[in-house]
Amino acid sequence: MFSKATANFVRQIDPEGSLIHVSRVNDSQKLVPMALVVKRNRLWFWQRPKYQPTDFTLSDLLLGDKTLSPGLCETEFLTYKGTFGDKLSGKLKTKAGSVSVALEGQGTTKLQSCFGKLKKEELDVKKLLRDSRSRLVDMQHVLVQQLEKRADVLAVVKERIVTTNSCSITQTKKEQCIFQGVVGLLDILGSSVKVCVKDTNNIEMDSDVSLEIPSDTVIAYSILELEIKKNGHYDICLQPGTIGGFESDTWPSQDSLNVVDGKCNGENVPTLQNGSQEMDLSPLAELNQSTRCALFKKLQETMRDRTALSYLQCVLAKLCGDDTLDMANQDMDRLSLDIHSECSQAASPAHLNATHLLVSAMEELPDETLSLLSESRADFLEAFNTLMCRLKESSGTLSIQRLPILLQDNQTFQLAEQLLSSTNVTLKRNAESLWTETGDKAEALPLILCLSTHGLSLLCTGLK
Repeated sequence: MFSKATANFVRQIDPEGSLIHVSRVNDSQKLVPMALVVKRNRLWFWQRPKYQPTDFTLSDLLLGDKTLSPGLCETEFLTYKGTFGDKLSGKLKTKAGSVSVALEGQGTTKLQSCFGKLKKEELDVKKLLRDSRSRLVDMQHVLVQQLEKRADVLAVVKERIVTTNSCSITQTKKEQCIFQGVVGLLDILGSSVKVCVKDTNNIEMDSDVSLEIPSDTVIAYSILELEIKKNGHYDICLQPGTIGGFESDTWPSQDSLNVVDGKCNGENVPTLQNGSQEMDLSPLAELNQSTRCALFKKLQETMRDRTALSYLQCVLAKLCGDDTLDMANQDMDRLSLDIHSECSQAASPAHLNATHLLVSAMEELPDETLSLLSESRADFLEAFNTLMCRLKESSGTLSIQRLPILLQDNQTFQLAEQLLSSTNVTLKRNAESLWTETGDKAEALPLILCLSTHGLSLLCTGLK
């Protein structure tokens, strides 16, 4: 609840800025001015970094006994109250042999955050630069020794957004589920006896949870990255976009991507490489149909909750051997077990890596895109994936005759337009051809959307 509330706050008031939301209340005590934060770059180039507060400050990291005291500038920030909610509904009917199941559910969720009057505390960076000019980093410090081996980046807390009074976060959930099942056991022991059990359940669940947040709780902060040389000299990165790190750091960038030709449903599609890491989703198609179906439905459900999606990405990263991510929010363990059980049918490294890649891509998509994908039918996702493959193959302009049959319906075509528009891509057509135009702020989003829809289409191929 706290992570959702602070994330909503940052998205509302600083969507393109430098503020980082605080994901746990316990981290607030660590985020003092000049606190050291670890910025952890992640496996795929498009993934946003993770930030982990430490128990140290910049003074702890520098040689010498003098404690830095650069001073703070404190100002009123704003008063904030936000309410976010959604309504979900769905139906499922299936039959396998003598077993039939019907499931219908609907629910509403409302998250209300009232942080009240907030203040901003900002470090006096000029004084900090003067006071620390002649100081060197202690290269033998345990934190430096650990991070230098992992190619992480150290940063200093520059500003904090802090509550001035106690405030509350309230989450209200109302869910209703109707379950009908028919189970038949036929011709047991060769007899003609038929046993039939019918059951109908109507389950209603309400929950109303409120958190009281004390005053002086940090809900967001910004950082300045440190560039640390091997000899202990360091620079504070003052310019926006300047990347810090240790002198020996070498991270693959988007420019280092290699493209290997591949096939998808008979269409030419790219298999991308992120440095030495191949981005290959094809193992998802090797899972049996029941596993693909269950995994597809679970992923669509998870896309409706960004916090759950982020935690799922952490779980899969752990399963794939990437131990750089913080495994918090243990209350989400049930989700991880659900997804892991869907993958366990053939839990080879290839299947887990492909699932990790798919979820990592989905996690970076905007809320609007995730909402559309969570409601998309299997046949639409297959048609949309085919369209993206054909556009890629045709180098941008596609004959209108090659538009997938399902997308020839105006309403379905508009859904494809809406999906692309959510990633700053415009799908256009005339009487003879169609093409896409990419907006200035699209960045890697079109690629991430293509990866996500390609992976989902592999899971739902053959499903109705």
